[in-house]
Amino acid sequence: MATETPPPAKTPAPLPSGEEFVAEQESAEFGELRRAHRSFAFPLTGAFIAWYLLYVLLSNYAGGFMGTRLFGNVNVALVLGLAQFLTTFLIAWWYARHAAAQLDPRAEAIKSRMEGRV
Repeated sequence: MATETPPPAKTPAPLPSGEEFVAEQESAEFGELRRAHRSFAFPLTGAFIAWYLLYVLLSNYAGGFMGTRLFGNVNVALVLGLAQFLTTFLIAWWYARHAAAQLDPRAEAIKSRMEGRV
């Protein structure tokens, strides 16, 4: 019975220094990446929170409206509640597309440059 020797352990790549991280954070390219993320995420987050709060406020203060039957036993509250789930999934899908097209290539370029410096 032959014993196999384990493969040699990979040595982890050295990390950039703290000064290099700070310099990269202050670079124009990193600023563009941060701006691209914030210009998408902040307005969309605000809009979703407003939409959620509208639903909560309508549920609390507009019971008659929310109880309006649309068809069968389906009322406005149920439709708006389900729309909350739909918008959550749509936002996640939209963000994934935005990240893949706009954020990931920029982040990968920064990562490659940082790893190349070491």
